[in-house]
Amino acid sequence: MKRPPAIIVQLVHIQGPLKGQIQEFSEPEIVIGRKPSCHLRFPVDLTIVSREHATIIREGNRFRVVDKSANGTFVNGKRIKEAYLKDGDVMSFAEGGPKVSFLTQMREAPLAPPQPEQTPPPRPEPRFPPEPEPAGTAEHDAPPPPPPRPSAPKDIMVQAAQAPLVIQYGPTLKSFKEVPVTVGKSPRSGFVLDHPQVFDEHLIIFFHNNQYWVKDLTGKDLVQVNRRPISVQAPLTAQDELALTPRGPVFRFLGAGRFAEVEEAKAEEPPQAAAGAPEKRAPAEKADKGAMSVLKKFLRH
Repeated sequence: MKRPPAIIVQLVHIQGPLKGQIQEFSEPEIVIGRKPSCHLRFPVDLTIVSREHATIIREGNRFRVVDKSANGTFVNGKRIKEAYLKDGDVMSFAEGGPKVSFLTQMREAPLAPPQPEQTPPPRPEPRFPPEPEPAGTAEHDAPPPPPPRPSAPKDIMVQAAQAPLVIQYGPTLKSFKEVPVTVGKSPRSGFVLDHPQVFDEHLIIFFHNNQYWVKDLTGKDLVQVNRRPISVQAPLTAQDELALTPRGPVFRFLGAGRFAEVEEAKAEEPPQAAAGAPEKRAPAEKADKGAMSVLKKFLRH
């Protein structure tokens, strides 16, 4: 027998000092703020967030957020005093403050195994000294070594499965309730990833034998797990690093179907030009400012 499913709250940080983290909570009340006793605690120097900013309260299978702050709590850009949350809602703690996406996950909690009946200990058997082995026979009587562990099959049939999947890439966060999900540049992909190194249909994330797998669709051995090409497909374990190409983008598999982007290290700046040489970096700086303005505009929505 199994207990009724437990509801786990997942808060995915998409802006702020904890950006990229995914925190899970099972408490009936989740207190958010700067106090050390808060379940979701922000740095003490982030004064835009109150010491006890908001509380998420479970009511049956629903969750209600209550604002307790001076600078306000926002749900999908609208300031609230209290509101019921649904999967995918984005909460902001103060205007321009940290942002998290609200998700829930159903998990079945198995009952504790029954305690075995106490039985009297077995009576000790009499011990006798071992008989001496004839000379020269010990090597032949030794058990054979265990057979080598079979390698994982090279090609597993991808089948539909009810398994949660959450992918965070930059400010984009998308969740799925079943797999497989195709990742690529094409609008037909389940998760559209606009990156110069990514193919139209780049890889598939699927579920097999209680484990998440990735399958390379490029035909060029571009997909890597922990910096090694997977050739065709490979299983994933928590904290594995998934690179779509040797030049990125790169994701961290956090377990339970959650993928978070790993920000690539910035390239070193070229040496400065000699004195008197014309400055040629203005167009790049202008492009960077344009990208930042688009990102800020997206985060406000």
